[in-house]
Formats: sequence, C-alpha cells, structure tokens
Amino acid sequence: CSSLAIGTTTGYRLFSLSSVEQLDQVHESNEIPDVYIVERLFSSSLVVVVSHAKPQQMNVYHFKKGTEICNYSYSSNILSIRLNRQRLVVCLEESIYIHNIKDMKLLKTILDTPPNTTGLCALSINHTNSYLAYPGSATSGEIALYDGNSLKTACTIPAHDGPLAALTFNSTGSKLASASEKGTVIRVFSIPGGQKLYEFRRGMKRYVNISSLVFSMDSQFLCASSNTETVHIFKLEHLTDSRPEEPPTWSGYMGKMFQAATNYLPAQVSGMMNQDRAFATVRLNVSGQRNICALSTIQKLPRLLVTTSDGHLCIYNLDPQDGGECVLIKKHSLLGSGKMEENKENDLQPPLPQSYAATVARQSTVPSTSTMPGYSEDGGALRGEVIPEHEFATGPVCLDDENEFPPVSI
Repeated sequence: CSSLAIGTTTGYRLFSLSSVEQLDQVHESNEIPDVYIVERLFSSSLVVVVSHAKPQQMNVYHFKKGTEICNYSYSSNILSIRLNRQRLVVCLEESIYIHNIKDMKLLKTILDTPPNTTGLCALSINHTNSYLAYPGSATSGEIALYDGNSLKTACTIPAHDGPLAALTFNSTGSKLASASEKGTVIRVFSIPGGQKLYEFRRGMKRYVNISSLVFSMDSQFLCASSNTETVHIFKLEHLTDSRPEEPPTWSGYMGKMFQAATNYLPAQVSGMMNQDRAFATVRLNVSGQRNICALSTIQKLPRLLVTTSDGHLCIYNLDPQDGGECVLIKKHSLLGSGKMEENKENDLQPPLPQSYAATVARQSTVPSTSTMPGYSEDGGALRGEVIPEHEFATGPVCLDDENEFPPVSI
C-alpha cells in the first residue's frame, strides 16, 4: 500500500503514496495504449503491463531503465495478474499460470479451472507463504487454496453459498477474507487450514457488488467497498477475549444471557447473533463506480485510501480507537495535469502508543521474518540489499540499479 498504479487509454502511471498533501508521480509511460492491467512489484522497478491492443500478452518492464525484461503470450485474454517476490501469477478465464519471478520461468499451469470471467484470484504478498486463492466453483462460493511454493493444492474452503466476488490475503498470508456475489456477508478464514475465524455482515437490505476487499498491514482491520456509496471497515477482534473481567452491569448480564442462549439455537441463528457490525465507515460522494481501497499508514497515521474509476484518489483519516465516520482530508486528481484538489484539512490528534498507527510505525523499524527487506518507502530498491534465497532460485536475488531482474532470454 505504498504506491498506486493506474492504467489509461494512453499508457500507465505510477505514484508514490508517502504523503497526504502531495501525490508524487514516480513514472509515466505512453508507449503502450489502452493499459487495463498494471502491477508493480512492491516499490521496485519491476512492472507488469497488459494492453487491450494485445490482451493475450504480458509485458514485463524495468521502468527505471526503460527496458523490457520479457513478454509472454497466452491462449486467451489475460484477466488479472498477481505477484510477490517469488511468484508471478497470470489468471485467464479457465486456467492459471504460475511463474518463478526470478527468471520468469513457467513453473505450473493449472488447467480447467471453473469459469472465472472476472479473473478473481488472490496471492499472498508474503513470499514465504505464497498461497494462491481462486474460485473452486462457478456456481457456489468454494475457494480453492493452492501452495505456490510447493506447487500443490492446499485445501478447499466452502466459504459461501453463492459464487465468489472478492478474495484477499492479509500481509503474512495467515488469513484469507472472502465475499460472495450477494455481498452481504464477509468471512475470514485461517490459512492454510481454512477454519472460519470471523464473520462480518455488511448489510441485509440489498445485494451489492463487493469491488474491493483489503486488510490493514497489521491485520487489525478489514475494509470492504462496493458499488454503493458506503465503505465499511471491520475490526478483527474477539470482544469476549479482550474483556475477561467486566463489572456486574445489566448490559453485561444480558450479554452473557444471549451468549449462553446461542449454544441452544440452530447454527444459522446463532451465527447471525455473533456477527459484528462495521467499526468505521465512509460515505463516498458517488456510487455505482468501481473503486479500490487500501488501509495504509502515511506520515505515521492510519489512513483509508479510496481510488475511483473516474480518476480520483481520496484520503481519509481512520480513528483506530473509536472508529465511526472517517474524515476526508485530501482529494487528488490522477488524470490530466495531476494537480491536487484542495479540501479542508481536518487531521486527527496523534493516537495513543497502543494505537494501530503507532503499532505499525514501531513494527516497521524492527526487522522480522514477515517484513520485506530490500525496498525503501521512497519508491526504489535499497542498493545492494539481498533477498533471502527462494526455493526455485539458484542464488539470492539482488535488487539494485544494475542487476534488478536482468533481461531474460525465452
């Protein structure tokens, strides 16, 4: 969630998301028109592009050098591309191709997948847990979970009754969230076991099309947006675990009574009673437009980012303590001159040390197995930083200005 890539009729653009006030354009290319897929490998110079002019061809570029690393052609139109430091996944309507990102070698082809007209699939960004999720059925909400490292099927998760509409992993690849085409219920499962951990109800009055589903980097929050004007943010917590000792109050007794009653109710009814409502919400100015959301930490504060298909990026403040309605603090134009549209600044007070923002900021300074060394937040690879060896790599991959994914002969 540190950069934004957009495809346009004239090419593509890459932006850095390190500041609220200023939107920095990292790169712009007008070499290929009608770009409908552009995926950047984190903050590196590797970018994958697909154009309507050649919808069956994937082009891999080193945009800082202005060179093409390689290109691959497939049997039908490319619907989506996902990548992490170890794998590059190409999704077609009825097949999935898995490449080793070090040398772009094709490692596995998953043929005869259920018809997937939207190219729905998710890949964990954590390369040590390179799990891939995609629809296991065209008629039900079954999720097929595939291990991209061992190249074996992990399990099948019966997530929903109806067909799937959205899938996303958390940053460590230990959780998977899903929504069906109805869009009323969002579920979170443990990975790789597939046990249901959480169930959130987005609404019961109307069916919606979930267009974006994303975790915060610390997995405390899950954001869902749709074709309506409301964006929902759910908090992943077990209230019964966080408050072991409560003072004896009328509401506390009633809560315990309801909790006990659920043990005797049918599963469908008790499940409804245990579902959580949204922790925070945003009301967009428009509805019916496709949008993509992200939960990020910018300038040490938690933000909700919403980019819409009409070419705008909206930045909201998220209160990690109390939630509620998120406040719009900036709106950027992504098209045309790229000038920013001014909005009233309404920043929140700095959060307490126990807050989400402080937690994320503190974690980013402490190396751990789940962090991603080798990339700087200013939009480039740290020179000479070495990535740990991959299972299929002959040696460590070094991302610097001279040897960052050198051209591949295919």
